[in-house]
Amino acid sequence: MSLPTQPLSPLDGRYQGAVAALGEHLSEAGLNRARVHIEIEWLLYLTEHELFGASKLEAGQAEALRRVVAEFGQEQIEQLAQYERTTRHDVKAVEYFVRDRLAELGLGGIAELTHFACTSEDINNLSYALTVRAAVAEVWLPKLRGVVEQLRALAIEHRALPMLSLTHGQPATPSTFGKEFAVVVHRLERQLQQFERIEYLGKFSGATGTFSAHLAAGPELDWPTISREFVTSLGLDWNPLTTQIESHDWQAELYTRVAHTNRILHNLATDIWTYISMGWITQIPVAGATGSSTMPHKINPIRFENAEANLELSSAVLDSLAATLVTSRLQRDLTDSSAQRNIGVGFGHSLLALDNISRGLGEIAVNATALAAELDGNWEVLGEAIQTVVRAEITAGRSSISDPYALLKELTRGRRVGAEDLAEFVRGLDIGDEAKQRLLALTPGGYTGLAEQLVEHVAR
Repeated sequence: MSLPTQPLSPLDGRYQGAVAALGEHLSEAGLNRARVHIEIEWLLYLTEHELFGASKLEAGQAEALRRVVAEFGQEQIEQLAQYERTTRHDVKAVEYFVRDRLAELGLGGIAELTHFACTSEDINNLSYALTVRAAVAEVWLPKLRGVVEQLRALAIEHRALPMLSLTHGQPATPSTFGKEFAVVVHRLERQLQQFERIEYLGKFSGATGTFSAHLAAGPELDWPTISREFVTSLGLDWNPLTTQIESHDWQAELYTRVAHTNRILHNLATDIWTYISMGWITQIPVAGATGSSTMPHKINPIRFENAEANLELSSAVLDSLAATLVTSRLQRDLTDSSAQRNIGVGFGHSLLALDNISRGLGEIAVNATALAAELDGNWEVLGEAIQTVVRAEITAGRSSISDPYALLKELTRGRRVGAEDLAEFVRGLDIGDEAKQRLLALTPGGYTGLAEQLVEHVAR
């Protein structure tokens, strides 16, 4: 027995609720609405400037045309699908759709200005620029900023809470939990600044980027200026020099940046998973939730595991897009056409990961008791402080010790050293009394340097 038609991607099935907002922009319907928008705005530009004998439209006529875009919905989606079944060409279907709307509005006299001097890529590249920009600005970036704010709050809350650091998985100079969260906030804020500088480029120069048809129809017109004015009127940056296609460099730059951000988030997810496995972070039970089908005690860190997988999938898609889109054979091939239809997939998996990280951060607590116990069990991490102080004392002429590093290495390497062991060792050192008292007062929990103050860099 066959199943009824089912979504093939989990983004359109199991996880559809978490990523639905992207569909407003990065779906086939979102792309088609943008195409209609571009076609209509070009018509309005041509009539507004009274080119080729066209008259300016009345305000009500222009408003009615723009309403075609504003009211674009399921009925229009189905109409376009019907056009495309005949044309076998997606942009030509949009042109016929617009021509029919002109006829319905009594504007058939300007129908020949529809898609005037355009190649399909003139419409497509602007449509992708608009839809991707909207998806990033209205959906993806707000979710990322939300996660950054959650991390900022955790950094501030735990700025003074000491924790044992682990370098190479081994006990190392302590930090504070807040400072470690602040590191991630700072990394992500750098990426957010980079996103503000991304250009969304558009071209509008005909079949091979030469304005040839434009010049044939209107040799007296300044077509590069017209092109620039039209592209920038859409809020995009104008690309003056292209082949048939806009070169997609801005897309490669954007997707590379998103993939880089994914990897920072992946690092966060794996670290939190590790802290959970060590008991340094605890998970807050969710009423009714099941961690294991057979082990009822378990609370699995599924939010962070799900995020890991989706960040990897997102980066794989976006890396592929960034590599593919910057190459087009000679003046045009269609590899970008199929590739760009997966932009939403790349952003969808990243958005789903952000949703899981956000939920996961709301379901954890830092275990201060476990952190204190770890610090108390690793007094040997003070070896760094002791040998550094001895070096300073030697330089100041208050010690005759010949090799302080070797001395501490002999005492601490590969060994657990308790508080009393270290105190006895310090009392026997040939150093000044003030330095000795400073070292005797030091504890692993107090050996966090400027970690607390460093959180100020992200505490706004």
